[in-house]
Order: sequence, then structure tokens, then C-alpha cells
Amino acid sequence: MEILQLRYFLATAKLEQMTKAAEQLNIAQPSLSKTIARLEEQIGIPLFDRNGRNIRLNAYGQAFLKRVENVFIELEEAERELRDMAGLDRGIITLAVSLTNLLPEMLGSFLAKYPDIQFHQVVEPIAVMQHKLERGEIDMCLTFAELEGVEIESQILRTEDIYLLVPDQHHLYGRESVSLHELKDESFIGLRPSFWFRQMTDRLCLRSGGFTPRTTIEVDEVDAVLLLLKQGHGVAFAPDLAWRTRMDLSRNRVRITDWDGRVQLRLAWSNRHYMSAAAQKFREFIFEYFSNLSW
Repeated sequence: MEILQLRYFLATAKLEQMTKAAEQLNIAQPSLSKTIARLEEQIGIPLFDRNGRNIRLNAYGQAFLKRVENVFIELEEAERELRDMAGLDRGIITLAVSLTNLLPEMLGSFLAKYPDIQFHQVVEPIAVMQHKLERGEIDMCLTFAELEGVEIESQILRTEDIYLLVPDQHHLYGRESVSLHELKDESFIGLRPSFWFRQMTDRLCLRSGGFTPRTTIEVDEVDAVLLLLKQGHGVAFAPDLAWRTRMDLSRNRVRITDWDGRVQLRLAWSNRHYMSAAAQKFREFIFEYFSNLSW
């Protein structure tokens, strides 16, 4: 079994169309078809169901695909490790984040020390982040969510209370504190339900206040939540780190007295996958950065 065969199979399995796979691989379609046929002959089991020009990955092909994906993950990590050892790679770090407002200052400080290192940023719901972390598609994840898994390690960087943020003209503006039951009829701005923070605050309200927040506006980014809030469109839950570097909302912040709403910002990584020298440097930098962080 050759690596080239596996590479051709991977492209075909992902697209489930010979013509598109051949175009992506920049080879002739008959050549691709023959390679896949030889692979199936060698394995002794068909990997695709064929109906005229249409092909579809069958149960055998789906099981084989998982193994082949792991092969290429291992090969990519081996290449990164060897480049690190030989000093050939200046470093590329893929970082998943829940809060993008932390990045400019933090990355600026790091890149001042290591200007040749490149960053790829990923912003996704936590389930997607965890999947990418487990598969080695990202180096580490900076998030408030609690990631679980025997291969995932994490370190807590900061613990914060969750506050209520209100617009300037809101009837709660200027209050130092509010009880949870006062909020059951409020219109909330929040992240989509697939985001961990939204799920957590919904659970806290139901457990401590007996209601689920009436979220009338759902968005994908914290920036959108804060901008809508400043325009007077609702109230929102947020920890300090979500807004401190974006805009001055110190007078819009109200403490909630009767719930245990706290979050812990943590850095998570996989102990299964290889971490490049650049990523290791950045991980140590993050630990030091947050140990010295003050507002």
C-alpha cells in the first residue's frame, strides 16, 4: 500500500466524486480511477458504492477513512518535529480562542520577541474546537469552556465573575447589584446556543432563578453583542475579559447577587500530538503573561 494511493483515496472519499477529486489532485480521472481500483483490489474489499458515474463511501470505506486520516496526521506531525529538530521551520502556531479581544496585545508582545513565528487563529463553538484539538488540527485552545478528555491537558489562567451588562438608558443602569429573579422578563443579547458560554448561563439562570433567559438576539461574536448593547437593544451576560479591552462599560456593569456565575479562562492542549518548539514557547509565554496580568 503506497502513500500516493492513500492520498488519492482521501481526496476521493472527501469529495465522493471522481471528477472533482481528479481536478483537486491535478491528475487525469482515468488514472485516479485505476489507482482507487488497485487499492480496493489490494485490500480485497470495495470502499465505494458505485452507481453509474456516482460514487459513495460505503461502511468499509468510512472505517478505512478514519484510519487514513490518522496516518496523515501522524505524517504531518513527524514532518513538523523533524523541521524543529533541524531548525528548518520558523514556526506556525494554530490557536483556537473564545475571546479575540485578548489577541492583539498578547500576540504583539510575543511577536516582539519572536517576529518570525506565524499565527493561524480559529474561532469556533467549543465542540468544534475540542474536535480539532483532539485531531491535532490546532496546537492549543484559549477558552472559558471546560474541555474534557484523557488526552487533553489544561491550565487555569484566570477566574472571573460573570456580570450583567446593561445599555445606558436601561432602568438598571447605575445599579451596583441586581438579583437574578429581576431579570426573567429582560430581553437578552447572546451567542448562539451552540456556544459553551450561552449554554452555561442558560443553565445557571434555570438552576438559580427558575427561568431561561429570553434571548431575542443571537449572534456569533462577542463584539456584536457589545455593539448591540451600546445601541440599547438588550442586556447581556459577560465576564470582564469579554469587554475590558473593547470599550468602556464600567458604568454599565451590574453585579448579580444570587448566583454562582464564575468562569475560568484556561489554556488547553493535547498530550497526544506533537507540539512544535514555537508552540511550546508560546504556551510558556501565555502562562507568564496571565500571571502578570492586571487591570
